[in-house]
Amino acid sequence: MQKPTLELQIQTLPDGPGVYQYYDKEGKILYVGKAKNLKKRVSSYFNKVHDTAKTNVLVKKIVTIKHIVVPTETDALLLENNLIKTLQPRYNVLLRDDKTYPWICIKKEPFSRIFATRRMVKDGSEYFGPYTSFKTVNTILELIKELYPLRTCNYDLTPSNIDSGKFKVCLEYHIGNCKGPCEGYESLENYQKQVDAIREILKGNFKESMKDFKRVMIELAQDMHFEEAQKIKEKIEVLENYQSRSTIINPKITNIDVFSIVSDEAAGFVNFLQISHGSIIRSHTMEIKKKLEETDEELLELAIIELRERFQLLSKEIIVPFQVDLGENIKVTVPQLGDKKQILDLSIRNAKFYRIEQLKQLQIVDPDRHTTRIMAQMQKDLRLPVEPRHIECFDNSNIQGTNPVAACVVFKDGKPSKKDYRHFNIKTVEGPDDFASMTEVVYRRYKRLLDENEPLPNLIIIDGGKGQLSAALKSLDDLELRGKIAIIGIAKRLEELFYPGDSVPLYLDKKSETLKVIQQLRNEAHRFGITHHRDKRSKAALNSSIESIPGIGEKTMLTLIQHFKSVKRLKLATEKEITDVIGVSKAKKIVDFYKNITKS
Repeated sequence: MQKPTLELQIQTLPDGPGVYQYYDKEGKILYVGKAKNLKKRVSSYFNKVHDTAKTNVLVKKIVTIKHIVVPTETDALLLENNLIKTLQPRYNVLLRDDKTYPWICIKKEPFSRIFATRRMVKDGSEYFGPYTSFKTVNTILELIKELYPLRTCNYDLTPSNIDSGKFKVCLEYHIGNCKGPCEGYESLENYQKQVDAIREILKGNFKESMKDFKRVMIELAQDMHFEEAQKIKEKIEVLENYQSRSTIINPKITNIDVFSIVSDEAAGFVNFLQISHGSIIRSHTMEIKKKLEETDEELLELAIIELRERFQLLSKEIIVPFQVDLGENIKVTVPQLGDKKQILDLSIRNAKFYRIEQLKQLQIVDPDRHTTRIMAQMQKDLRLPVEPRHIECFDNSNIQGTNPVAACVVFKDGKPSKKDYRHFNIKTVEGPDDFASMTEVVYRRYKRLLDENEPLPNLIIIDGGKGQLSAALKSLDDLELRGKIAIIGIAKRLEELFYPGDSVPLYLDKKSETLKVIQQLRNEAHRFGITHHRDKRSKAALNSSIESIPGIGEKTMLTLIQHFKSVKRLKLATEKEITDVIGVSKAKKIVDFYKNITKS
């Protein structure tokens, strides 16, 4: 397939937040940027002359645009930082230094300290984040300080140092911010319980801390220690009001590759995310054309092997949506909950967006191939013997039994063929009988097509459930067309499709393209039928409200009624007023007609 033009690449970008990457004709990275709305941000580079020469030169060099979709703007900011440091693009200067986003560290030591840092040291300490600003970090640390009295000193609080009386309590102890573990006033076990509670808060789990505080508050209140109970109550309120921070990924998840797949009839779209030190450092999506009926498992296995070789990936664990066989040396994880499941969902989201983007490009560049793909999908989804290149849909319209009509709309290659639409006035049915009306119009439609030797449709869709479908089948039986044309009925809820002789309906995915085409057919049949029905009622109402005037046609009378709003006002109008609307000769006939009626 020919490489899409820049305009086409921009046209098919998603509207959500994400990170975009610009590449030159040699495939070298030029620039990485973030956006709240990818399409708007990237478009802004190309629809104006920029103030700086550097930006104009950059724009001229761009040949390929890649992007990674993320759930929020914050995630885009963090991801942009990671990619700039990893890829070192030529035109990125602002984030090329050693600046990194802050983390909160639980230090691996006796009586762990908890503090903010920009450096991650591999000493077994736990790190939570990254956060977009120190303001957020400070808010969290203040929250922890209000809830739990922890030490802030950097003493080496080993049991031997404490027992030997090496340290003395400081001001933090005297003002109540620390319980004095340096002099043995607080046990390691009690301190560790507080650290465990803080760890849960940093993960966004407030339930345990809330439970503990409520229990302590009740105990204090029962022992008549109301001041202490009030302090605990204030801590509970602080916890309740605090909003858990947003992060991309848990930093514990490191050196893991994530693979996901989204597929259709023609191809599979595989997304790959590389995770290192809790951050995404690479994203790549590839399309695999299907030659046979390959399963998603087969396609994903092929893609993983190809991508690991291409990017020289050495990770021992991969995250995938289902089990795949990659040998004994690689741990395969299929997460159901938690952080790993969130990363997998992000990968699937990127694969879906990439597929949509490719399909949009295909629809613009090669509409015939796009149509062929949809027809193949519809044939499979609806269990049809052939592709439904020619579809006809029937709909009945009657309001309180008046002016019953029916409509037949025709779609060819998935698009409306309006010249083939037909209206039917019900002739043989008295009163509002939808089933009999359907039998009549289906018979008349296909009797005529057979008589005129016109091509029959591949699929007939009846707007209605089992009853309407049975009524239409009677006509097909009479014409000996049963089995020669596929026919289905759509129940009112749209998701239910009924087949002849099958009491159990078929349910389609609400987002499937097949259902979208069927919905479009049904809506078009309804619109076309209602329009004709309204026209017929309007004419009937008009004929009952106006007299038949010699030499004046229905169209002229309709024009007059629309202008004068009623027959009464038309009768009272002067000859000049009527002449201004329909001309001299017709105006004279109308005036003379009403004069004669008045005289008689």
